[in-house]
Amino acid sequence: MRVGILIHPEHRWWIAEPKWRAVEEYGFHHAWTSDHLGWRTLVDGPWFGAMPTLTAAATVTTKIRLGTWVASPQFRHPVSFAREIITLDDVCDGRFTLGVGSGGSGDYDQRVMGGEPLSAKEKGVRFGEFVELLDQLLRHDRTSWSGEYFEAVEARNAPGCVQKPRVPFLIAANGPKGMRLAARHGTGWATIGGGEWQESDDMTAWWRGVAEVARKFDDAVEADGRTVPIDRYLGLDAAPQYVLSSLEAFTDALGRAEELGFTDVVAPWPRHDGIYAGSESVLEQVASDVLPALSR
Repeated sequence: MRVGILIHPEHRWWIAEPKWRAVEEYGFHHAWTSDHLGWRTLVDGPWFGAMPTLTAAATVTTKIRLGTWVASPQFRHPVSFAREIITLDDVCDGRFTLGVGSGGSGDYDQRVMGGEPLSAKEKGVRFGEFVELLDQLLRHDRTSWSGEYFEAVEARNAPGCVQKPRVPFLIAANGPKGMRLAARHGTGWATIGGGEWQESDDMTAWWRGVAEVARKFDDAVEADGRTVPIDRYLGLDAAPQYVLSSLEAFTDALGRAEELGFTDVVAPWPRHDGIYAGSESVLEQVASDVLPALSR
């Protein structure tokens, strides 16, 4: 089991930099930031771009993997985004993982760009094109491609990614089409759970939703006939109760995730107030008491 930390890009760099350094020094396996134009209850507060933040993080770390949790087609076009991905992969010397998802329904990222709400089917088609085109752009020297939502005309990718044949894709999905994309294109699959937990603050209900989507992904991998192992990431940021509220809460979540077949978990860095309010001392306890045992 590997443990990662999600650091929201809400702080000026003089505050954020020590956090990114600490994640690596503590021994966490990967570190992520949110890729949004604004997010939920934090939409009216400070917020910085994901790719510049990760680029800065790459310059103050040397080993830890860095990634987006998660980029979406809500405000990104694959052609321009591919350039940013190639650049970041170069700056961090091949430590970047591209986390992608279809985007929230009616969220700020969509509304602020003036976009019309899409149906679940339309979002699925758009996300499929987003992943397929990014895959082509990052693999090939030249790409021409035409879809319903995106187009590329003789797009170049020199010098290409440091990682070959391209950066690894971590594909977040709960629905069947997205899961098929993950089974086909993903080095990893990510979920924040699904089902009844969305209407409940009950952790038991949330874990039932996690178990349900994990079973569905097993079915998707089997149907695809994939033989190469795929990593499975659980986003603990969606749990109704903050998992870093105590060491006991975190170790319980870690054990449950492992029982369900997850290879990785991602937990949000404690904030002073509001969402994910907690103490950084718990993070330090995890680093001193939990991570060394996972590395044995």
